[in-house]
Amino acid sequence: MTGGIVPAEVLRTAHTIGSGALRWLRANAHFGPLPTHTVVDFNDRDSAYKPLGETALATSLVLREGVAGPGELAAARELLDYAWGQFREGDFLYERQVRHPLVTDPLETYAHFVRAGIRHERMDRLLAHLDELRSVRAIEMMANRRLAVANASRVVGLAHRPDWAELSADTWLGQTPEPWVIDWMTAYNMTHAVFHITDWGAHPELLPAEIRDYLRVWLPVWVDVWAEVAQFDLVGELLIVDACLPEPVCDDQGWRTLAAAQRADGLLPRDADPVDEDPRQAFKDHEHTAVVAIVAGTVTLARSLGTAPAPTLG
Repeated sequence: MTGGIVPAEVLRTAHTIGSGALRWLRANAHFGPLPTHTVVDFNDRDSAYKPLGETALATSLVLREGVAGPGELAAARELLDYAWGQFREGDFLYERQVRHPLVTDPLETYAHFVRAGIRHERMDRLLAHLDELRSVRAIEMMANRRLAVANASRVVGLAHRPDWAELSADTWLGQTPEPWVIDWMTAYNMTHAVFHITDWGAHPELLPAEIRDYLRVWLPVWVDVWAEVAQFDLVGELLIVDACLPEPVCDDQGWRTLAAAQRADGLLPRDADPVDEDPRQAFKDHEHTAVVAIVAGTVTLARSLGTAPAPTLG
């Protein structure tokens, strides 16, 4: 991973925000266990399944990049092991994939653990088998979601190699559209297209040139827009995109906005609405923003320091 030119003040702020969010997530993770019964309602907005996967994502990146201090690395490993234990050391993901071979979330979640060196033998065999099926590769989904599955498959090491240029071109971002018509959900989809193409900043060189040029111009504008309306979660996502570019283009305004919003205990609100003082509800409401802050801080530091070994991607 090559380094980018990031101002020292941005690096200090990124580290403070990311480490604070990691501290808060570790202190409150017990509010989000999987239910003890075997059936999980995946349409339940309060389900712990997706947040646990997000915790695995954030901590896998902290461990991959290796730019955190010893205490933060230990906290990340502890949280990752906690999430793996909640998934019954992978059996939960395996059983869900067996029962529902056309759903992609078990693969996507499993990839975060593989990134950190954790594997499940039966899951590996099952995914290799499914990877050979035309039916699985023909699942209909949004373009940015197809990128998510492709990246998870790449991280896990599955044999099928998609056409990344074609997948990227099919997204909203790949069309380099009129930037002023972007809306809130499109912005989230746009950020995730970048995350999956680059495997969360490990390979900024994989972004197509036209996408890189487009983001150099418009990403700072979007950060300013959503910072102005206090959409802190989305601002964090956009700052991750900045760290996924070959050279970052945003100034420190977005980071200063997040720093001003973060509470002393590390909680970073998702927006300007009042934070529920019940810690369980606060965790449900703001867990995602903690994940975003951890990833943004981690990838920004790693891109600047250039110390993380980038895995080989096929």
